[in-house]
Amino acid sequence: MILVLGMFNHPMSDGETLVSGKNGINFRNLTTVISLAILVGSEIFGVALAAAWAIAGWWNLGIVVERGLMGLFSLIGLYGLVVFLRKAVSVEPLTR
Repeated sequence: MILVLGMFNHPMSDGETLVSGKNGINFRNLTTVISLAILVGSEIFGVALAAAWAIAGWWNLGIVVERGLMGLFSLIGLYGLVVFLRKAVSVEPLTR
């Protein structure tokens, strides 16, 4: 995917790569934000599912409560991921 996106990059004087045009996409920042989303998202959802499994197993809550906790913790994790990505986009702007 990076090779395909790299075909449309044009080097600029400040070292950034942008698509030609007034409001071009900064593919370097886009790649960084996507990589962060994958890395942080997998960690957040891994912790959410493991925590629900551990809590339900520790207190013998049953499979239905375990799945409910997994859903609840995943929603909380999704909210945290969205907040994190909003902050990441404010630091690494995707457009010029």
